[in-house]
Amino acid sequence: MANDAVAGNAPRTATIRPAGGDDPVTGVLAAYTKDLVMAVEETLSAFLATEVDSLAEIDAAMGAFAATARDLVLAGGKRVRPTFAYWGWRGVAGAEAELPPVLPALSALELLHTFALVHDDVMDASDTRRGLPTAHRAMAAEHRAAGRRGDPDRFGEAVAVLIGDLCLVWADRLLSRTALPAARLMQTRRCYDQMRVETVAGQYLDVLGENEPANWSLDRALRVARYKTASYTVQRPLLYGAALGGVGVDAPLVEAYTRYGLAVGEAFQLRDDLLGVYGDPALTGKPAGDDLRSGKPTVLLMLARQLAGPVQRARLDRAGADLDEDGVAELAGLVAATGAVGRVEQMISERVSEALAALDVADLDETVRSALTGLATASARRWA
Repeated sequence: MANDAVAGNAPRTATIRPAGGDDPVTGVLAAYTKDLVMAVEETLSAFLATEVDSLAEIDAAMGAFAATARDLVLAGGKRVRPTFAYWGWRGVAGAEAELPPVLPALSALELLHTFALVHDDVMDASDTRRGLPTAHRAMAAEHRAAGRRGDPDRFGEAVAVLIGDLCLVWADRLLSRTALPAARLMQTRRCYDQMRVETVAGQYLDVLGENEPANWSLDRALRVARYKTASYTVQRPLLYGAALGGVGVDAPLVEAYTRYGLAVGEAFQLRDDLLGVYGDPALTGKPAGDDLRSGKPTVLLMLARQLAGPVQRARLDRAGADLDEDGVAELAGLVAATGAVGRVEQMISERVSEALAALDVADLDETVRSALTGLATASARRWA
């Protein structure tokens, strides 16, 4: 089993040794979770090696396909979801709890995340992710290079959907290897399933918003942020971790985690809205301006339309896929001129304050409180 392969190298208790860091997000993550991230990477690597070998036995092409999925999982990222799940678990289980039994469950969240990213990139027609071609673009390029029949882009999208599906199945398989009593694993599974349902719901609303922006509102844009991002990035991973620790569903800590997770998750998505327009592609790994070209009704753009004067609003309504770099820069400046950027920054600050207020009343040891405080602030201030 994959977990057995890494158990000897994983931290034996819930205490993660500090390490340094200067970046607003990666520094905080490294400060509290360096050993955790290494253990998650080792768990994923061992599990995926076995899975790829198994599929390669069916056909060499299947092995290459599975290897592509594996490489996407292991291509990097901050491992934010296992981090929040870890601290959710640690807040319940305590500093002396052994980590290896729950490593498969923590690591499974990265497989779920890859599933969501690959499908999201297809739906958004994104070209890059983490500075590399997205799965559907890479598969289309492979189709062209091999001189195959048919439409390369259609092939790329079809294969990317299958890659995402495979990662979702892998997530289930890895989660099932968690070494916990059956009743606790079932409780964890219920939280995991709810997280997946909410992610799909948020993604559907996101797609719907792009196709009927005239019927959208700021409230609906916030609802997308809540279900597409807040739920499966922060709130549900925290509650998932608490379930791993055996917390009761009515425990006060569940309410505190819910408040904190929703606030931090929304702040995370609001920062993502800003990065989608004003972020440095060298840091974000994605081109700036995609939301402007698509007219995606994010909170930022909905606020800009609310605050814009008639001339500004008419210009915003003319945004489209044909915008060149100068057009994107002009439109980004117009959005800022409406005051929308400042309003979003204020909303982010309010949510961080709400998250910290939730921690103030939670029964947590100081290490967990400090980690979650740092993660809340870092998630809101990140630049990638």
